[in-house]
Amino acid sequence: MWRASNPALDEEDRQRLVNSLMDARRAVRDAKGDEAALAKARQSVNAAKTALGERGPVWWEDGAPDYNRHMAKNTPYAQWWDKQEG
Repeated sequence: MWRASNPALDEEDRQRLVNSLMDARRAVRDAKGDEAALAKARQSVNAAKTALGERGPVWWEDGAPDYNRHMAKNTPYAQWWDKQEG
């Protein structure tokens, strides 16, 4: 399961962060054979995803646990997941 971006971000900030994420992902792709560049690019991906709310501290306040980066079958959503087509 993957966490959605924080819906409280205003559109301008969200778009800026998405653009940063896309730039960082391209840098990962382009870092072929350069371990230092790859590490820097991966740090940039992590920073953008954290700023978007897709990683790091949860942005919701209802007390629900974070199942980010868990397989759906290993969460309370397993029964729902089994019913999905795919």
